[in-house]
Amino acid sequence: MHTVRGGVIDQKVTIAMQPVALALDIPIWTVDPQSPEPELLGLAGEVLSLGGVIGYPTETFYGLGADPRLPSAVQRVFRIKGREFNKPLPLIAANLEAVYQAVAEWPMLAERLAQAFWPGPLTLILRAAAHFLPQIQGNTGKIGIRISSHPVSQALAIEAGGLLIATSANPAHQRAYQTPSEMPVEFLALVDGLIDAGPSGGACGNLPSTIVDASGSSARLVRAGCIPWERVLQISRNKDL
Repeated sequence: MHTVRGGVIDQKVTIAMQPVALALDIPIWTVDPQSPEPELLGLAGEVLSLGGVIGYPTETFYGLGADPRLPSAVQRVFRIKGREFNKPLPLIAANLEAVYQAVAEWPMLAERLAQAFWPGPLTLILRAAAHFLPQIQGNTGKIGIRISSHPVSQALAIEAGGLLIATSANPAHQRAYQTPSEMPVEFLALVDGLIDAGPSGGACGNLPSTIVDASGSSARLVRAGCIPWERVLQISRNKDL
């Protein structure tokens, strides 16, 4: 079993460390970025199921992952990151079925954008299903969600039961990281494990996911990012898709 910081579990398992964390007492799972080893992701999934918080790669930056259904895990993400509690936590979904269960409604606008850009770095703001913790929504009644195009993120979301917290793995108000070696040791020391799949980013360069509010009748840009706003607007207005 794994140690989950905060007293959830008190028994450890030893896993080979990489140089980035030789001074840290956390497990590091080094995986193939295109074909991540199921047994290693299973170990990471076990940590998530026990309320742990782990770092993992996405198609943009490394993220902080936790089970959004577990209040203690959600609280730890806020504390580790130093994030304001009124800010919602974005999610990665394993598939469309998980998205449908996470939202209160699925507008045609969301359908058009999802068909065009998912899996990929487009986060959609939608009305949240009633069962979500208020902290995930930031008391807005909405969630940000996407299906990631990174094989590790996709597989880890499945291990997490369909949904995975996906805020960037960096202290609040500081830059996001695309490799584990960039992460401060002091920050990594706060998490319960790290999936190292090498550099993230890929085609996005140093850009985050584009965030679009699709909860209304027309698309609204919340944050510019990897997918150009002009492309999003074009798709959102094409009702033939």
